[in-house]
Amino acid sequence: MCGRYTFEPESSEEIKRIEQLAEQAGYQPKRGEVFPGDKTAIVIYAKNQVQVAAMPWGFPAFSDRPKQLLINARSETVLEKNLFAESFIKRRCVYPTSGFFEWSADKKKFIFNYQQKNRPIYIAGFYNFFNRQTHSILLTTQPNSSVAHIHDRMPLILEKKAIKSWLTDLDFAKKYLSYPMPELFSRQL
Repeated sequence: MCGRYTFEPESSEEIKRIEQLAEQAGYQPKRGEVFPGDKTAIVIYAKNQVQVAAMPWGFPAFSDRPKQLLINARSETVLEKNLFAESFIKRRCVYPTSGFFEWSADKKKFIFNYQQKNRPIYIAGFYNFFNRQTHSILLTTQPNSSVAHIHDRMPLILEKKAIKSWLTDLDFAKKYLSYPMPELFSRQL
């Protein structure tokens, strides 16, 4: 599971540019540590082009707890779940991040990123409309060896060169659901 991540424009030129594009489009994405429910920068494909928008992270849960959010979807079953399948097929997105957090079984917090700290991590996701407002959700997958010793899930990470294909090519996106994930660097906070 990915329960938080960072969006730090000062950490990389790419993240800084994404924030600028979001602001130019009239959005104010959350900076720093991003929590479920925060309005976050998202890369989407709309009007025949890749765009930056901002939307809350998490689908409203269908329960008696109105503040509860569904923040992750399993890549292995996304096409089998009625709540997720149509959104995945029609409205994929990408979360630009500076890294993500996981907690170990003994509640220690770790941050994951690439060795080269200024390289963004792009996380695959999708979005949908709830009460005429967009909400996004990110995808998780089986962890590789760099994450498995801390947690039993990890985000589905895209290489930068795969972003447009993820957004526009459904066959590519379906295949990518089972791609091996890159090795990451972690440190305890």
